Amino acid sequence: MNQPFLEVEAGERMEEEESSTSLRDQISNSRTMAWEAYKRKPISHWILLVLSSAAMLIAFPASSLLSRVYYMNGGTSKWIISWVSVAGWPLTALILLPTYFFCKTSPTPLNLKLTASYIMLGFLSAADNLMYAYAYAYLPASTASLLASSSLIFSALFGYVIVKNKVNASMINAIVIITAAMTIIALDSDSDRYGNITDRQYIMGFIWDILGSALHGLIFALSELVFVKLLGRRSFHVVLEQQVMVSLFAFLFTTIGVIANKDFQGMKSEANSFKGGAASYYQVLIWGAITFQLGVLGGTAVLFLASTVLAGVLNAIRVPLTSIAAVILLHDPMSGFKILSMIITFWGFASYIYGNSSVS
Repeated sequence: MNQPFLEVEAGERMEEEESSTSLRDQISNSRTMAWEAYKRKPISHWILLVLSSAAMLIAFPASSLLSRVYYMNGGTSKWIISWVSVAGWPLTALILLPTYFFCKTSPTPLNLKLTASYIMLGFLSAADNLMYAYAYAYLPASTASLLASSSLIFSALFGYVIVKNKVNASMINAIVIITAAMTIIALDSDSDRYGNITDRQYIMGFIWDILGSALHGLIFALSELVFVKLLGRRSFHVVLEQQVMVSLFAFLFTTIGVIANKDFQGMKSEANSFKGGAASYYQVLIWGAITFQLGVLGGTAVLFLASTVLAGVLNAIRVPLTSIAAVILLHDPMSGFKILSMIITFWGFASYIYGNSSVS
């Protein structure tokens, strides 16, 4: 009478044991693969990768917070903050120059098409930085950071249209999820606004952030197109060259805007009225320039040393890090809706990373 029951029970135990063995085998295989990958690269590679990852996770959030600190303490110029974003471009040049000597490489020859591409990307980057400056002027840093994660949506869309990158179901799922997260933030605007910010300013900050994210996605796709069509190779010094040239032209365009808006003349009076004094004012700007450039260098190095998947993982981690730091250090408002949006955004990043690794 009980034999069928015993057979079913025995079968279930066997399935559980097989499942447990399979899981142990997978963990063992993952460890073996990780150890083999570690042995294939010199220790200097892993040190650089750790430093680059740290730069992404520390410098980018710090740069975002410093932009908000500027506006919270009396700064008003959007052009100055956008100028700070590219004023640190010589740091990348200082990293690039030694590669010509130690790696025995030569500068990539400039032709008309490549120069025109750098000028166009520089102009778009200048416009992108200005849009983000407006966003940080009117939005809490945690909100601006969450909204900026929508650049992933536009990177995927423009990459598909312009570079013909593959898109799968997981990536489409990520786009829908992150769009839902942005919608939740929009519906929670009443509890997510500083007292001195009007409804119109908050809406404009929201719009500028989304537009900046769209433009950022376009820049990413066009940069990839330059590599595919004009450069044809993706060595470390070529990636740095592109970053230096684009940042240089963005710096020139932004400087023209600052001069035309007469913001350089207003820096002295702005510094004197800045909460904490002129010294604090200039420290915020200097460290803003340094941290932004270190973040860019870190992201560039991670892409070259590892993969776009790891860069995506770090970018996913960076979003909640920035939001949490803004709540702790700047006392940003953090409602249940924003926490939900943060969790959904992280889920969207995870889905995109999985889809990207499947395509790769």
